[in-house]
Amino acid sequence: MPLSASTNLPASVQRITEVFTDEAFIRHISESVGGTLESFERTGELDAEFSTKAIRALPTDRLPDFAKSFIGASLSVTQLETWAAPAADGSREVQVTLTVAGAPLEVTAVQRLTNDGDGSRVELEGNVSSSMPFLGPKIAEAAEPIIGQALNLQASEARSWLASHPSSPSTS
Repeated sequence: MPLSASTNLPASVQRITEVFTDEAFIRHISESVGGTLESFERTGELDAEFSTKAIRALPTDRLPDFAKSFIGASLSVTQLETWAAPAADGSREVQVTLTVAGAPLEVTAVQRLTNDGDGSRVELEGNVSSSMPFLGPKIAEAAEPIIGQALNLQASEARSWLASHPSSPSTS
């Protein structure tokens, strides 16, 4: 199932990179949907190629009943991101993979951050897939709008975060 989302944010690509990879921001996003951030790690420096790994426990209350019967009341989502070094124009490309423990669901995507006037453009293109025979397409179809909503939530929360955290975020 194809996945596509885009938005503009009122900050530079470097500042968006700082926010999107700040453990406090990632924890905030997780908690805003009733989940918890179980662990977060970043390998490398923000001004070069680096990677992040976040593991979240998220509620399944927004999933269809047939999906909840396989997964239960919560799910563990692992998000791996590989950030390319900044291009000459400051833009970034991020390879994103989401996997769900105990569920045959995977999201693979490429997120691009580009300068756009006084702010940045964030675009994501990817695919939601499920390896489960027969029900796989239904599971992917049910997950796609939820993942799209999560991306919109991230952008919305990033706007608020940028307004309330004008300096560089913590690097913890």
